[in-house]
Amino acid sequence: MTLFLLGKSMEKFLKRPFIPTPEDNLDDLPWDPAKRKKITTYHSNQRDEVRRKYLARGPCKPYGHNFPKKMIGKSLRRFSPAWFDQYGNWLEYSVSTDRAYCLCCYLFRDDIHKQGGNDTFVTEGFSSWNKSERLASHVGGMNSFHNIAVKMCDSLMKQNHSIAQAFYKHDDVVKNEYRLRLNASVDASRYLLRQGIPFRAHDESEDSGNKGNFLELIRYTADQNEAVRKVVLENAPKNNQMTSPPIQRDIVHCFAEEVVKSIIEEVDHGIFGLLVDESADISHKEQMAVVLRFVDKNGTIKERFIGVVHVKETSSLTFKLAIDDLFAKYGLSLKNIRGQGYDGASNMKGEFNGLRSLILRKNSSSYYVHCFAHQLQLVVVAVAKKHFEVGDFFDMISTLLNVVGASCKRQDVVKEKYREEVKKGISSGEISTGKGKNQERSLPRPSNTRWGSHHKTLVRLVELFSIVIEVLEYIQNEGYDDPKKRQAYGLLKYLCTFDFVFYMQLMLLILGLTENLSMALQEKDQDILNAVSLVGSTKRELQKLGDDGWDSLMVRVSSFCKKHDIEIIMMEDEFVGSGSRRKKSNITNLHHYKISCFNVILDLQLQEFNDRFTEVNTQLLICMAFLSPTNSFKLFDKEKLMKLVEFYPDDFSFFERSSLEQQLDIYIDNIREDGRFHNLESLGDLSRLMVETRKHLVHPLVYRLLKLALTLPVATATVERCFSAMKFAKTASRNRIGDQFLSDCLVCFIEKDLFASVTNETVVKKFQSMAERRVCL
Repeated sequence: MTLFLLGKSMEKFLKRPFIPTPEDNLDDLPWDPAKRKKITTYHSNQRDEVRRKYLARGPCKPYGHNFPKKMIGKSLRRFSPAWFDQYGNWLEYSVSTDRAYCLCCYLFRDDIHKQGGNDTFVTEGFSSWNKSERLASHVGGMNSFHNIAVKMCDSLMKQNHSIAQAFYKHDDVVKNEYRLRLNASVDASRYLLRQGIPFRAHDESEDSGNKGNFLELIRYTADQNEAVRKVVLENAPKNNQMTSPPIQRDIVHCFAEEVVKSIIEEVDHGIFGLLVDESADISHKEQMAVVLRFVDKNGTIKERFIGVVHVKETSSLTFKLAIDDLFAKYGLSLKNIRGQGYDGASNMKGEFNGLRSLILRKNSSSYYVHCFAHQLQLVVVAVAKKHFEVGDFFDMISTLLNVVGASCKRQDVVKEKYREEVKKGISSGEISTGKGKNQERSLPRPSNTRWGSHHKTLVRLVELFSIVIEVLEYIQNEGYDDPKKRQAYGLLKYLCTFDFVFYMQLMLLILGLTENLSMALQEKDQDILNAVSLVGSTKRELQKLGDDGWDSLMVRVSSFCKKHDIEIIMMEDEFVGSGSRRKKSNITNLHHYKISCFNVILDLQLQEFNDRFTEVNTQLLICMAFLSPTNSFKLFDKEKLMKLVEFYPDDFSFFERSSLEQQLDIYIDNIREDGRFHNLESLGDLSRLMVETRKHLVHPLVYRLLKLALTLPVATATVERCFSAMKFAKTASRNRIGDQFLSDCLVCFIEKDLFASVTNETVVKKFQSMAERRVCL
């Protein structure tokens, strides 16, 4: 009896549904063939799904990898990338072990072993590069173990050959209805992805008044199209409605994979720069965003986003491993990186253990550039920290924003008074009207990490100054909060002083110069030489301001004081500090404001520029400067450009270096004689024109040198924009979105131009091949 009950229990255990464990997560199947586990270790219910996922991906082919050479016999041998094209449907390569593998034999190794199959290309891996004939012998004859595995793969991917499809034969009417239903779901997904809108709702039950954007959009489409209405929602089979969350995720994944595929095709196994940053999302998960910078086939600089990866910790090694997995997934190689762009965090730029150094160990030509826009913001913040009066000025601005913007009521007062001023100005003819003009105004809060925020705050304060004074007087006279009344009283006293006006106008001048630089640095197609040139121009403008700008500054200060009835001090009078008025300072106001403030602040600004932008003086950029096309290639220097080649030993062979020396002479003569190249201003312009005129084919080695210069990143603005987009895709009410789904949504939302080029037919075809569907098209 006991044995009978034990047998019944075991029977129930064996028949119970399989629940995947974290180790069986099919979304994180390893790309490197050497890191995969045996198919037999997966549950029998999952094996075919695992096989389909690997076949849908295709073999791991890191075309751009710098395949290492090893001594075999008396010769140096290595894996040949040409074998990928020759044996494209099964051959794959492991970067970690430097060995070749067979994808088809790996997927059906358990069946092949029963028939005595060889597993050299499955577990051990093939590395006898001098015996390329072994690849052909592995394929063998028609009935070889390899070809049996290939046939099994083909049969698995052809759903109309499966046993399930044999039971359910569908006529053309059923297939057409299914295609129409699937296209409706694809169209709904396309719209939601383009707009960055959530798919689901909290309650999607039959009684719900709002079933979420996806289902409601399907409903709306059905209402507008009779043919769609007949085949979707309640008119669709209950087990084949094509609206479930897994179906939505699969469709979105198909879109994202096609977008990334287009990006990888743009890179075309060539060199690229790597831009990486990390940020916590709304659910406090650390997300690492990855952007590639490269020159496309048209000679245009592109920065493309390829995804976000959830990292459990922010150590440099964790980032490196995540990048390795992402690169293996898309067939990219660390060996092709020619530039790294990060912010100033130690886990990123650390010289010994940072991500920068970990990648440099694998590739000595992956030169690091500290984000120029981030450094510029540090310059602004540093001056505020080092100069007491400037720091005090920004502290008072922060207090002002806390008082005026502390409540919705006070913000409404600011907006209402501004509206009244605009109406009066329009009535008197002082203010013109037009599209986009006279919008509502508020005081934005400056932030040490938000580029250009300090300048925007001061510009808005000048515009709303009289309104701010009125609001402070209102708080002081009618407010009930004693601390706020005292703060308003203190702010009124400070804002109506010469000191405040002086520092406000001075910082507006300085930040105005750096704001133009900041906006230029954030352009996607900005090249490193132009960025360095802009930094130099800004420094010269600051120096010019220090030499000749005192009089113009005082004109602005006096004009503002007169307009708002603020007392103007006499520069010849003795300076009276904020401390004891009885104590003599023995200096005049002119000495204090011009020497101790104006000159010191500008000197600090220039010193910070020199300390922060150290890349400007590196030998690499000095040599790159001689590629510049400005002034009809005035800076061209063959010796310096040949020295530049030494920074990239893997990109030019000994023979190519010898050829480049002659090619540079022909190139500069040819370019200078061509009138189309006379008025170029940047390396990006030169690159595009060389492709347009097909001179990149005439001077291929020079063009390669030009691409290396353009690949160096300037700023991480593109990565920062990805995090801004993440706030659309993952919100407080949508904080449980999965990591893969989040990455897919962001890729489609950010790379809109590539996303728009993905056709429904491509998505349907990929969707059908991802898993076994109920209807085979």
